[in-house]
Amino acid sequence: MISASLVKELRETTGAGMLDCKKALEETNGDINAAIDWLREKGISKAAKKADRIAAEGIAAILIKDNDAVIVEVNAETDFVSKNDEFKEMVNTILETIITNDPKTEEDVLKLNTPNEGTIEELIIAKTSKIGEKLSFRRFTKLTKNDNEVFGSYIHMGGKIAVLTLLENTTEEVAKDVAMQSAAMRPTYVRISDVPTETVERERNVLKEQAINEGKQPEIAEKMVEGRIQKFYKEVCLEEQPFIKDGDVTVGKYVSDNNGTIKEMIRYEVGEGMQKREENFAEEVAKQINK
Repeated sequence: MISASLVKELRETTGAGMLDCKKALEETNGDINAAIDWLREKGISKAAKKADRIAAEGIAAILIKDNDAVIVEVNAETDFVSKNDEFKEMVNTILETIITNDPKTEEDVLKLNTPNEGTIEELIIAKTSKIGEKLSFRRFTKLTKNDNEVFGSYIHMGGKIAVLTLLENTTEEVAKDVAMQSAAMRPTYVRISDVPTETVERERNVLKEQAINEGKQPEIAEKMVEGRIQKFYKEVCLEEQPFIKDGDVTVGKYVSDNNGTIKEMIRYEVGEGMQKREENFAEEVAKQINK
């Protein structure tokens, strides 16, 4: 019987996951030094040592099969690795595995079994060890459509931006146009009613202070705010944006003119909101030379 304290000690020593540590100790009859070697041999310890490194590059990708669609973001440390065929194959395996299952969380995804390479978590650990960079699964969304709905997808800059849309009662061409619009114009919400009340109030307060700081009287500032709020909606709401293919109509009007309704829009931009690597290439080379 492997004690919890022994598993904890191995985890603290190697940085490997709890389940991997337990398995290593079981395989080595509780010999902690042998377990450390077992983890190293499997590449698990090596992968764990990269855990504090920043992986803010990578790929956003989409897979559509019949009535299901999946969008994912999988990260690497450098743009070079994100263009690596082996990395791309790993992303495809993750997409294929998610679309044939029904995970609810990112943790669920990591536990899914791939066809030939263990769980997704084990696959990522193995590829981290082989490729030599920290790789990580960041996020996903899976959508299921009805027969009167269509998916639209658009990948920009080789996977730097991916957009998946779901529209009702229209064509795939319209859905793709909406996806391209979202990639280019970065909307946060589909429609005005999606914007949280606190977000609107915060924006309203900022705009009022701006107007007052411009020398406007409070009552005039109040009136100016309403006009500026409409401009805010045109920036953050997909349906309110001028359509990139015809600036005379909004996206909402373009879709409704084609008998459609936008149901969902998921936009992933690789690394958004994440800390980026600061060092440049020359500094990276200098670090390697001085090791």
